[in-house]
Amino acid sequence: MTDGPDPADGSPDFRFLGEDVRFRGWRISLTEARFRAPDGSVFTRDIVRHPGAVAVVPVTDGGDVLLVRQYRGAVDRHLLEIPAGTRDVEGEPPAETARRELLEEVGVDARHMRFLATMFNSPGFCDEETYLYLATGLDPGATARHGVEEEHMEVESVPLTDVDRLVAAGELIDGQTILGLLLARHVLAEEPDGH
Repeated sequence: MTDGPDPADGSPDFRFLGEDVRFRGWRISLTEARFRAPDGSVFTRDIVRHPGAVAVVPVTDGGDVLLVRQYRGAVDRHLLEIPAGTRDVEGEPPAETARRELLEEVGVDARHMRFLATMFNSPGFCDEETYLYLATGLDPGATARHGVEEEHMEVESVPLTDVDRLVAAGELIDGQTILGLLLARHVLAEEPDGH
């Protein structure tokens, strides 16, 4: 049994009581967590624990965004996404993880990295929190892809102005990608230099 996080909102209505780890993998763990409800009853939930992630919207000086098309086994299909990665280096700040993932996956470094937002990907069953960044001032570098999916990923350059069309056509269906692109487009419309 482990102690979990204190409620972020300080609400006395629900109380986390503890959890038992049922499975521990190389990236995630599955726990059975116990909670006390406002009426005093105790209930359990299966929760996937995740170390967190970063996702980056790399925008070129010409207004294109560099996306990756990658196979995702959980949904058994290729998805068009912004570059992203797990926060798997102990103590590494999220902005540095984002910069490293961008270089590893796409082969570009960013002179400017701007924080956009944090998001919970699937809070109904998972505590994964993703930090979203806008990357501008891109310079070429060398990729260092890890894993069979990344080895086969393809980089695609798409005009940022095409986001609405791609979402409507069902070509962009990853939530963090859609949110990241919309936030980046908003920032760049307000501040064209992105920083």
